[in-house]
Amino acid sequence: MIQARNVNKYFYVPQELHALKDASLEVAAGEVVVIIGPSGSGKSTFLRCLNRLEYADSGEILIDGEDLLDPRAEINRLRAETGMVFQSFNLFPHKTVLENLVMAQISVRKRSRKEAEAKSMELLQRVGIGEKFGVYPEQLSGGQQQRVAIARSLAMDPKVMLFDEPTSALDPEMVGEVLDVMKDLAREGMTMVVVTHEMGFAREVADRVVFMDHGVVLEEAAPGPFFSAPSHERTIAFLKQIL
Repeated sequence: MIQARNVNKYFYVPQELHALKDASLEVAAGEVVVIIGPSGSGKSTFLRCLNRLEYADSGEILIDGEDLLDPRAEINRLRAETGMVFQSFNLFPHKTVLENLVMAQISVRKRSRKEAEAKSMELLQRVGIGEKFGVYPEQLSGGQQQRVAIARSLAMDPKVMLFDEPTSALDPEMVGEVLDVMKDLAREGMTMVVVTHEMGFAREVADRVVFMDHGVVLEEAAPGPFFSAPSHERTIAFLKQIL
């Protein structure tokens, strides 16, 4: 489903930074891959390159066989296939919960309002906040807002879901309700790439755990061997600090 090969990304402000260094990752359909690593390791940049929120300077990124870096690519259509959930919820504050879900369905997926509203209500029920359809984001808790953001991405019928530290902005008691929704998605077979510091989620849900540092993919393995017997010395040092 995802093939990223030798991806390089540079930033030039305030000075040159080689943020991704030949980063490669393959994710099969229905697989859940968790990316971990220290702050500044390139995790979020890599994730943003997978739906071209950041444009990779070199390499190859294919989503379900389609070349994301092709200048002729229909980028809005391809982004609709790749849902993304950020650490900040990015909901439209002046729109109700229902409108937040409906807008892109009508403009990008070309659904009728009736069809878009029906799809939205079904998804809000699925993430456990169906009764909140008429309220505004500021009337919701952080966990509820993040569940709206997940439902909004799912409303586009994506082939892949990308999560960029989706619980890092939440109060501790709200983390579980968001992780539960993500676990349900994993059980239902959604292809997911998740950048997170939630090691319990990685152990329980991931098919593979990937460790990045300084823009390089240093190690990847199934959760069991990754946490019990990591092979790279940088991975060992990192896990000792956080576990």
